[in-house]
Amino acid sequence: MSESTAVIEPPRQEADPHHSRRWPILVMIAIAQLMIVLDVTIVNIALPTAQHELGFSSDARQWVITAYALAFGSLLLLGGRVADLFGRKYAFLIGTAGFAVASAVGGAATGFEMLVIARAAQGLFGALLAPAALSLLTTTFTDVKERGRAFGIFGAIAGGGAAVGLLLGGVLTEYLDWRWCMFVNIIFAVIAFVGGLTLLVHRRSEHRPKLDMPGTITASGGLFLLVYGFSNAETHDWSSASVWGFLVAGVALLIAFVAIETRAEHPLLPLRVVLDRNRGGAYLAVFLLGIGMFGIFLFLTYYLQQNLGFTPVKSGLAYLPMVGTLMVSATLATSLLFPRFGAKWLVGLGMLIAAAGMYWLTGLDSGSTYASGVLGPLLVTGLGIGLSMAPAMNVATSGVDKHDAGVASATVNTSQQVGGSIGTALLSSIASNAASSFVIGKTPTPQLAVDAAINSYTTTFMWAAGIFLAGAIICGLLLKPGVPENMGEAAVHM
Repeated sequence: MSESTAVIEPPRQEADPHHSRRWPILVMIAIAQLMIVLDVTIVNIALPTAQHELGFSSDARQWVITAYALAFGSLLLLGGRVADLFGRKYAFLIGTAGFAVASAVGGAATGFEMLVIARAAQGLFGALLAPAALSLLTTTFTDVKERGRAFGIFGAIAGGGAAVGLLLGGVLTEYLDWRWCMFVNIIFAVIAFVGGLTLLVHRRSEHRPKLDMPGTITASGGLFLLVYGFSNAETHDWSSASVWGFLVAGVALLIAFVAIETRAEHPLLPLRVVLDRNRGGAYLAVFLLGIGMFGIFLFLTYYLQQNLGFTPVKSGLAYLPMVGTLMVSATLATSLLFPRFGAKWLVGLGMLIAAAGMYWLTGLDSGSTYASGVLGPLLVTGLGIGLSMAPAMNVATSGVDKHDAGVASATVNTSQQVGGSIGTALLSSIASNAASSFVIGKTPTPQLAVDAAINSYTTTFMWAAGIFLAGAIICGLLLKPGVPENMGEAAVHM
């Protein structure tokens, strides 16, 4: 061999710069996710006070909630793809900073229009932040056991954050001012932003950044129209064109979206992500859990405040036992049970337990108390949701190619958000019909009004139990038994 002959070494795999700091990154991601989930419910408690101060009508009040849901739900897929193409660190930082600014504007709102615009802006930046956070979690934790622990914490926040939002919203509204329900996000955002700036390393995508504009337009438009149509169902009859017309148009755009994705060179949502049997079952589980969970938070809060006379703070505290069991079961499910049994049995069993908890709530009447009628069902439902939510989220983001991690994560958030929107509208309509039917042919009395309201709540709890039961059967059939073979494989090379 000549002296000039060089020994060619095989290329070494680049070490993951996030691995050594993975636990501080998890804390940062958890704070960001908590901020996003809190905003689904934290404003609900503040609405009556905000309405009085800003002077807007009860009919307009729902748009403070809907504006966030519309922007967040319709733009999540785009946000996930942007994170994949341009870097998850930048998506995380821009999303966090934008969310903070929007929250500051909302807290300083001088009128209804300013508040609604701020809420829509929160949804927009949340749609960029949420998938970036979840995909960072997916790509940072590559060891199966550690990944299980991380997703247990993340799943607990995703499942229990809405209940924490009710408590925090009650405390801030009662002891400070409703505006702090917006301002508090700045505190979370600053912590998450500083953490992201110091802990995350920008990693350029190997793929040329190209956006699928036809797919983006049809997906965002379809999801927007679906959420808008279901939101209208809260104030309009289901036979109204403003409900079914938007729903039909939304479904038509989503069908067009699927057709476009089958032919697109750079699809917004590669169909391989959702057509995988395990991931498809996991997305469906998150969707159905979203529907049922909102049945708990919305109608049980009505019962606690209007029938048991709880203050906003006391109502929030009433959910803490559920949050506790949810967090414990989510952590145990993914760290101990998932590596042994996989998602199939955990998701199915969890949804069955949640269904039992919701069915237990159907026994509420005017003589029930928190201890006798509410506490037990909350503990059982929290156990079931935690057992199913965290493993479903784990499977939904596992085994995807690194350039699909963001959009796979966005699809999880989209499933939960759209499920929550559909659940709120569907169960609100069911509750309204149940209350109306209950009083037909009866002499109006104060007690009749109380009984009609409780009947509307218990009817929705029965429907939520049925949804969880159907989810246990369908997801149990879709999900494969055992631990997925591809758990962590894709992430290892990220």
